[in-house]
Amino acid sequence: MPYAIDLFCGAGGMSEGLIQAGFHILFSSDINEDVEKTYKNRHTQLGLLQGFNTYYHRCDIRELSGNFINNCISNLTIFNNRELPNDIDVIFGGPPCQGFSRAGKRQVDDPRNLLFREYLRVINEVNPKYVVMENVVGFLDTKFYGFIGVTGQTYEDGMVAPDILRQEFELIGYHTLEPRILDAANFGVPQRRNRIIFIAYRDDVNIPNYPEPTIVNENDKISIQTAISDLIRNTRTRNRLYNGNRTQYQIDSINGRTPNINRETINSNGIFYNNDVSNHTAIIKERFSLFREGESGSHLRMRVSTNGINLRGKNALIAYCSNKLNIPTEEVIERYRNAEVDTEMLDILLSKKNIRSRLDRSKPSATVMTLPDDYISPFEPRTFTVRELARLQSFDDSFIFLGKRTTGGIRRRVEVPQYSQVGNAVPPLLARAIAQEIMNAINAEN
Repeated sequence: MPYAIDLFCGAGGMSEGLIQAGFHILFSSDINEDVEKTYKNRHTQLGLLQGFNTYYHRCDIRELSGNFINNCISNLTIFNNRELPNDIDVIFGGPPCQGFSRAGKRQVDDPRNLLFREYLRVINEVNPKYVVMENVVGFLDTKFYGFIGVTGQTYEDGMVAPDILRQEFELIGYHTLEPRILDAANFGVPQRRNRIIFIAYRDDVNIPNYPEPTIVNENDKISIQTAISDLIRNTRTRNRLYNGNRTQYQIDSINGRTPNINRETINSNGIFYNNDVSNHTAIIKERFSLFREGESGSHLRMRVSTNGINLRGKNALIAYCSNKLNIPTEEVIERYRNAEVDTEMLDILLSKKNIRSRLDRSKPSATVMTLPDDYISPFEPRTFTVRELARLQSFDDSFIFLGKRTTGGIRRRVEVPQYSQVGNAVPPLLARAIAQEIMNAINAEN
């Protein structure tokens, strides 16, 4: 069985895909103790036991060395009576992407931007046959200043990350494929999620390929309804859309796609872990109900200010606006219905958060984020559960996320709650497609 290492492994999305493609993960690492609990629990489920046939080490990659990794692998119990592998077949890794992301403010001196150099250092020390690096699309145009590579090479200020990465791989003995942007929705994931993938390979191995999309037609892509209609809480809505007939995607999620060490998948037996619904107030529920499917907060504001909106029956929201504006409830109804509103009235009715949107059930999800309140369910006036988002990421239902559901404020700097674990993960089905191509190249050698 080909052997793999997964660095920056997070909760284990990439590892799920590796295992589905037939790799045995000998070593994995991440820095956070919250994801460690989830990752090790899942691997115990799969029969990957710490110190016996795999090793997980929590640390900053700057403290990780090739010698340490090799020692951990050589001391695994499974190699007591078995020859150690001459080579690690592949190292997968996705250095933290916040510093590269186009979704927020990018900083040239963000220390996370330099973690991919540490990733290259470990690769140089381990010398696997193949290397895969995953990151956000913003990595493509990230510029570095004063960058010194793992061999001491100094690069021109303003050079973009991909050009540096290609040269760095060459200097440590690897060829590279032209980086490619892959959309998870093209590989059976019910989510539009673009990621840049880099593949490198040694001179003595077969040249690998990128996976080709398995779903090209927009109408064939897995929709939100196809993925999670059986998780709807409202009985009437669930019966109307689901009616006891699960889709193949839902069946696969329940039966499991990731095999254990005996190549048997784990059935969740219909138990929906991590499926607690947020306890929204009546005001929040009524505010969410104002959104049409596929509508963002900014579009809703424009619709209210242009066409008006009927608040009749939204009693909690009407009372809230009446109190904030200090006007009678009937006047609140009339003014909003007639679009007689100013910025203050829009802020009171909708809040100032325009990034929120209600997703369209007939399409794949937008990119799953780490904050639970960015998206509203198309079926009910609430945010998604951890399990629903995990389904949209293509995690098996048997995969349990541990730790807090969510957190906020300054705690987000150190804590990685369940929602963040899901949002930060590589979709397993996308990871499987990439890993399968590496497996194909390996098998072609034999």
